[in-house]
Parts: sequence; C-alpha cells; structure tokens
Amino acid sequence: MRYIQLLLKRGALATALVLLSGLVLADSIRLATTTSTYNSGLMGYLLSHYAKVSNTEVQVISVGTGKALKMAENGDVDLVMTHAPVAEAHFIDQGFGIEAQRVMHNDFVLVGPKDDKAQVSGAHTVTQGLSLIMATNQQFISRGDDSGTHKKELQLWQHLGALPTFDGYFESGRGMGHSLQMASEIGAYTMSDRGTWLALKNKLELRLVLESDPRLINPYQVMLVNPKRHGHANINSARQFAKWLVGAAGQEAIGNFRIDDEVLFVPSARSLIQ
Repeated sequence: MRYIQLLLKRGALATALVLLSGLVLADSIRLATTTSTYNSGLMGYLLSHYAKVSNTEVQVISVGTGKALKMAENGDVDLVMTHAPVAEAHFIDQGFGIEAQRVMHNDFVLVGPKDDKAQVSGAHTVTQGLSLIMATNQQFISRGDDSGTHKKELQLWQHLGALPTFDGYFESGRGMGHSLQMASEIGAYTMSDRGTWLALKNKLELRLVLESDPRLINPYQVMLVNPKRHGHANINSARQFAKWLVGAAGQEAIGNFRIDDEVLFVPSARSLIQ
C-alpha cells in the first residue's frame, strides 16, 4: 500500500491502476465501414470474437462507402471495408489503399409496401422491377448518399437508359436503416442490402418484393490505408485485423452470423488487388 501511495504522489496514477488490475494497455485502429455491417449487427459480432484473440481496440466509424473511402484517402482511418467495386478499384489505382482482399458477400433486395401497387413481385429481373416502379410513378426512396448501395442503385437505373426522374423518386440522404424507416412510413419502395433488411424487417410495414437477380450480388472488400501516403497509420495492427477477417477464424465467424436462422453474409475471402 505504501508503494502505491508513493506512485500516486509521483503522478503515476495510470501506472498504479494497471499494476492493480493486471490489465495490459491495448493499441487501437480506426475502421471505416458501411452502415450495412453496423445496422445488421455483424460488426459488433465480429469484434466480440476478435477481442478474444487480440488486445487491439477496433474503433468503428459507420458511414456510406463514399465517405468511408474519403476518410481513408485523407488518412483519418487505418483501414476500410466497403462494397463498391468500381470505387474501390479507383481508390487502389490512385495509391490511397493497399492489400485489397475480398471478405464476404451478400445481396441487395427490393422491398416495398405490402400492397405492392407496382406489382414488382411479378418481375423476373431487378431492371423489370424498377421499370414497373417508374412506369406507375410509385414512390421510391433512394439513399442518395454516395454509399455502395446508392452507387449500385444508380448503376441499375442506368441499365434502363437514364437516371430516374419520375415524380415519385426521392433521396433520403441517410443510411440504410433510416431509409428503410422512411419507406415504411410513406409506403415507398427502396433497395436494401439483405443484412439490414433482415435485421429491421420486423419493425417495418414493408415486404420483400424482388430478390435473387445475379445483378444484385453485393461483394465486400477490406483495404489498408497506404502507409506511404499516411505514415501515422497503425498499419501493422490494421493488417492483423484484416488477416483475421480473411483467415479461418474470421471467415467462420462471418458464416455463423445469423438472424432468425438466416445467413446474412457469405464468407468469400480471396485477394483481388495486390
């Protein structure tokens, strides 16, 4: 006790607390990732597993893909996990990121009001479904936030020959959870990643109206910030977390994550860009 008092008198309070508790101070990394991994509960689930094998604290910033990549470009985070292949390839090509690796995939779905006035559930492809929504001028909520979901949605509209300009088309400017809630409140259609839809569907007045089109596959990658551009990045700890995600333990955890016994994300690790 006398020894601890001496430590406190010398201003070493933090040291005394560590000695008393036996804890080892951990380092930390900052991960920018999409709202879908957060809203679905996947990220919290994965970090609870990672904490069992690592002392590194993973600080998660949940934003749209565009914002996540911009944060990495600016050196505000140590690594990113996103789902927009074209934007990610540009991010790597411009030298902002390194060691891109595929982690998993899920898919997008179209959801809408339970009466499905546009009869999207009768469509065979996602472009047919979108055409019906536009042709009948039904309300459609777009995220409009430069997220991976928003980017994918715009690509699908472009397959129809033009960006959507019909009166029922609105942009929420919000994440997936808020956009689904808005669609539920006004009886609109929207496009969602399956994980967020499954996590929230029981709280919404919406139904799934279209799924399983190959164009709706939604791959996720993890990428490290390029330390040659941002020397302050905690690259070693970031690399360790990325290795865990694409390794056997991380892939097993991803595959075991379920809601109502439904698999939300399919592990599919393989290196895409070196």
